[in-house]
Amino acid sequence: MNRELLETVCNTPGIPGFEDPIQQVVRGVLEPRCDEIRRDRMGNVIGLRRAARPPAGDRPLRAVLAAHADEIGMMVKHIDAEGFVRFEPVGGLNAQAIVSQQVIIHGREPVRGVVVPGRGDKPPDMKDMLIDVGLCSEDVCRRIGVGDVITFAQGLVPLNEKVFMGRNFDDRLGTYCLLEAMNRLGETAVDVYAVSTVQEEKGVRGMPVAAFAIEPDVGLAIDGSVTWGAHIPKHENICAMGGGTGIYLMDGLTIADPRLTRFLFDLCHRHDIRCQPNIGGGTDAAAIQRTGRGALATTIGAPTRYMHSTVQLAHADDIEATVQLLVAFLEHAHELEAIAR
Repeated sequence: MNRELLETVCNTPGIPGFEDPIQQVVRGVLEPRCDEIRRDRMGNVIGLRRAARPPAGDRPLRAVLAAHADEIGMMVKHIDAEGFVRFEPVGGLNAQAIVSQQVIIHGREPVRGVVVPGRGDKPPDMKDMLIDVGLCSEDVCRRIGVGDVITFAQGLVPLNEKVFMGRNFDDRLGTYCLLEAMNRLGETAVDVYAVSTVQEEKGVRGMPVAAFAIEPDVGLAIDGSVTWGAHIPKHENICAMGGGTGIYLMDGLTIADPRLTRFLFDLCHRHDIRCQPNIGGGTDAAAIQRTGRGALATTIGAPTRYMHSTVQLAHADDIEATVQLLVAFLEHAHELEAIAR
């Protein structure tokens, strides 16, 4: 595992619509690994690595890997006379998960604060929540203003020798796996498009634009696989943390082509990569699959406990298995020629 890259990716801010800091990191890593790189009008970063062994006659297949760069966060909505900050959620915040959490308000200068706990035994409604930055109203207004972005302060933490905790594994683990796969990738017979997308957490907004421009034949989104854990029974979320990368059979937006999922499971068998089936969620794969003439598409990713909280958990071996499957997929994607063209 490239621990330094993982820490950089997970600790860099970037909520929906404000992904510039993390996209700068992504571009810096992808640039030496790609023949072309650009950022489109939506803010997606798109790197192209051309086929080293193109087929005679027809163009190579276009294979896409896509991971969304945005993380859930907030935006300053109002500052009251006492200096308390009200906010608007940006992405699917869980009210129970954010109470008593530390945050960073990215204003004229970074300002740290806490989401104030309620007085009763239940969390307040999101619209009634406050952030206390420990300053008077005059100082608050001098440093921050309406529209400033708020991220959670939790950084990447090793929980033990194999399990990591972070605020944004949905989907910074996907971003890490995308970048590390491109770092390790050998020669391919397909054109590889590495896409770091924007605004997935606000309704899969970025990937449709990128997919329209690329016109992919086959592609994988990289996102967290839903997993069982405390309060979540095994029959509800079937992936196990530590059981290998999850391969999506179906989610709320995409039904994977069985020929593609069989191909992925076969690659795992051939290359001794731990994997498991996953059902649930909703990812950028929908845009890959349904743009233009359509494409073979699904999602893979490390099982992640407690997504959309600030204490998401993931296993190092699952992250590594995801990287290995991405590399194997790209190096063998030309074998899908008969069904993907």
